[in-house]
Amino acid sequence: MKACLLHLLARAAVAVTVVSAAAAEPREKPLEAPGPLGPLRGTLLSPAAPDTPLAPVLLIVPGSGPTDRDGNSPLGVKASTYRLLAEGLAAKGIATVRIDKRGLYGSAGGVADPDAVTIKDYAGDVRRWVDTIREASGAGCVWVLGHSEGGLVALAAATARQDPTVCGVVLVASTGRPMGQVLREQLRANPANAPLLDQAMAAIDALEAGRRVEMADVQPALRPVFHPKVQGFLISAFAIDPAELAGRYTKPLLIVQGGRDLQVGVADAQRLRQAAAQSKLVLLPEANHVLKAVETDDRAANLATYGRADLPLAPGVVDAIADFVLTRRLQQAPQAGAAR
Repeated sequence: MKACLLHLLARAAVAVTVVSAAAAEPREKPLEAPGPLGPLRGTLLSPAAPDTPLAPVLLIVPGSGPTDRDGNSPLGVKASTYRLLAEGLAAKGIATVRIDKRGLYGSAGGVADPDAVTIKDYAGDVRRWVDTIREASGAGCVWVLGHSEGGLVALAAATARQDPTVCGVVLVASTGRPMGQVLREQLRANPANAPLLDQAMAAIDALEAGRRVEMADVQPALRPVFHPKVQGFLISAFAIDPAELAGRYTKPLLIVQGGRDLQVGVADAQRLRQAAAQSKLVLLPEANHVLKAVETDDRAANLATYGRADLPLAPGVVDAIADFVLTRRLQQAPQAGAAR
């Protein structure tokens, strides 16, 4: 289990005069940020027209586990959510950077052990990426989008220093409660877990208190969840209340939540919205956790979309994010530079 990242408003948002970005193909190039032991790697996708003066740039922070820069995972997720989002935003005149987390895929050399990580570590990586993107693009500031668990990382990064090099934050399918509460709910939701619940709840209680759990006290079925290698990360994540972080954030904040999300509920999005007076909440009734459209409450049909890169993103996803970024960008002072 892992997390994702975020950041804050810059000395001003990046000004952009959007010309017909869809008239040509977007431009893609690799990008590297410094990691603890080696480079962190990602992909910059810029709007097409070479004469476009200045495009806003948005960093996409991945969700939990071994999720790659495109939003896919060997754990059965092949929806390519982040790639599709980047392509959709490029057509709207917004550049994006999607990244591999430290220790994984292109960023494998960034650290020796990808599991030896905390939310604070991921937040530090977000700040490195923001600095790198600003240097590579000429942007005065960078927008940061965190998906799922990545929203927690994004908020942690954004509120650490109220960093002016971050234009604003977008939270997509992000929990509004501490992760320990979410894990309890997920375990209780499956009747098959009934024989494991007492032990699981005790383990969560211990981690929330900052204490590690002995594997001898954990049944085999629960050991992947509470493996010693990830307990440091869990302790760091369980200690953070996303709504409390959102309440401390003073810059533009968009919350996007799907009504068919099996992992994060509308109540989480509403809790974030209530905590942050300046935030905007967009509810998309048919979007699920990987931002695909689902027209039924059937769980199997919902999960089937996780393996469908050929399905487009749910209607409204790209528009909600693009409208927010472009509108807030116009409300902020222009900066010199260009996304290249």
